[in-house]
Amino acid sequence: MTDKRLVFTTAGSEEEARRIANALVARRLAACVNLLPRVTSIFRWQGKVQEEAEWLLSIKTSEAQFPAVKEAIHELHSYEVPECLCLCIEAGSEKYLEWIAESVG
Repeated sequence: MTDKRLVFTTAGSEEEARRIANALVARRLAACVNLLPRVTSIFRWQGKVQEEAEWLLSIKTSEAQFPAVKEAIHELHSYEVPECLCLCIEAGSEKYLEWIAESVG
């Protein structure tokens, strides 16, 4: 097990996804954010099943930075309840994991 984390959130537009991604990297909270366009999300919200096109953000960070990443997502996001899921990275390329460590504050 490593101390590296993969965090997921979605955004309602490319502009919002880019704004969140740029802020996370600029603040050294994330080493990298991948933007995956036009994912379809089907979800229950306010008692109704809804379907929306969204952008998925895949955020590479560390365990230590996750609380700040979560806070930044809530600060920057337009959604009332933004997705913020954190997964542990069990293992990976040593050089890539080192790069994440060097890239986040």
